[in-house]
Amino acid sequence: MSGIGLFGLLGSGNLGNDASLLAMLGHLRAAHPHARIDALCGGPDQVRATFGLEATALYRTTEFTTASGVRSAVAKAVAKLGELVRTAAWVRRHDVVIVPGMGVLEATLPLRPWGFPYSLFVLCLAGRLFGTPVALVSVGAGPIRQPGVRWFVVRAARLATYRSYRDTGSRDALAALGVDVRADRVYPDLAFALPGPDAPGGTGVVGVGVMAYRGGPGDRAHADRIHDDYLARLIELVRGLTGDGRAVRLLTGDRMDLAVAHAVVAALPDAPVSAANASTVDELLAELAGVDVVVASRYHNVLCALGLGRPVVSLGYAAKNAALMDTMGLPGFSHSIRDFDVDLVRAQVADLCRRAQEVSAALLVAAKYQRQLLDEQFAALSAMVAS
Repeated sequence: MSGIGLFGLLGSGNLGNDASLLAMLGHLRAAHPHARIDALCGGPDQVRATFGLEATALYRTTEFTTASGVRSAVAKAVAKLGELVRTAAWVRRHDVVIVPGMGVLEATLPLRPWGFPYSLFVLCLAGRLFGTPVALVSVGAGPIRQPGVRWFVVRAARLATYRSYRDTGSRDALAALGVDVRADRVYPDLAFALPGPDAPGGTGVVGVGVMAYRGGPGDRAHADRIHDDYLARLIELVRGLTGDGRAVRLLTGDRMDLAVAHAVVAALPDAPVSAANASTVDELLAELAGVDVVVASRYHNVLCALGLGRPVVSLGYAAKNAALMDTMGLPGFSHSIRDFDVDLVRAQVADLCRRAQEVSAALLVAAKYQRQLLDEQFAALSAMVAS
């Protein structure tokens, strides 16, 4: 066997993406202990250090320059051509390539066509050209309004050998973009397969997940105002929670979120508020295990908390959060990150704190069922890898 390749924006500071990678690695190393596994990814140094994988850089630094003019345009074009050549050569060395989870078919946050959408298209095209199956496993998808992003995403999806989605909304969204999804399946997000630490609860602490939120793809002109409005509302929420007699632990899901956590702490110097700085999935899970109730926006902060049996109030920036909360039996606890009612969220936190034991037991049952569904998908993937 030439090996199994893992592809994506892995090791780039987003713990949700790394959670998907960690879950997939756990399966592959158990089911295929002799397989050679490596990655083509955004953060190869981090992937090598954290996951013990051989890793190749997906991008060169010149691909992210923002200068304008003919010389810059030529440099970027050459960089993209180089990416195509590198990706094709990497794909050719593998028996199968897996894209482990992540929202690779969605554009809920600002995204440029020649960034990851192009990279995914090149990957799937190379897979077709060289006969290497490319599997998009438990991925997220959504409506895409930018024509360039939509063009690359739709064609990448059509070229993939295997597709599954982390919720029905993702499959429906891809169908609406014109992709034939009749043979595709819906399975839970890969992060449900992660083994979590013991989480007995009873700490009296509320975890509040912060996010460097600046709106969606159509909000670039108003990004600063959107961020300032969100930060002001977040500070008001944390002030209210501490006023209710609760200690607050600020949680991040991406390295860019840390500045937001520091801003909240600075705004409330006399309140019982502290900021975590989890840089790995295991550290994030340990932080979540140390709180009783979670209020969060990043999808995998919400998911990992639910998987540990932690009651959650979601302040979502996309439909995927609400779909996840519905699946786990907390449909009334989803709100929009843009205009959430601070008093309502405080009341729901108080309610979940009172019912923590009951809600936690139900969440753990639901999470076990999600893991059983993932075992079914892992069996199908193992058959593909072995063929």
